[in-house]
Amino acid sequence: MESTSAGALVKVASGGPVLDGIVFDTPSRSKVVVAVVDPGRGPVFRTVHPKTLTERTEEGPDDRALHLLVRRTPSPVHDAASDGVAAGRENPGHTRAAMHRTTGK
Repeated sequence: MESTSAGALVKVASGGPVLDGIVFDTPSRSKVVVAVVDPGRGPVFRTVHPKTLTERTEEGPDDRALHLLVRRTPSPVHDAASDGVAAGRENPGHTRAAMHRTTGK
């Protein structure tokens, strides 16, 4: 699978049984965060390589639980998304240097 976007229906084949999943995030070209149903734990997020994913077109029996997991999880924030806001500053909360304090003469 070449391009993965959030919300895409996929099958995950990473060594164990093939699981139905929903793409949650793509933090880099070599990582994809996918919501899958673990047989022992229920709906969880797994980080997998994009080459382990194949596209699927039909809804599966576990997709409702996966959609609920994705919906209640806050969307990821990447460093690149905030670079334009505070470019050049380390801490945007402190924009000025402290003023000189007098000695009380």
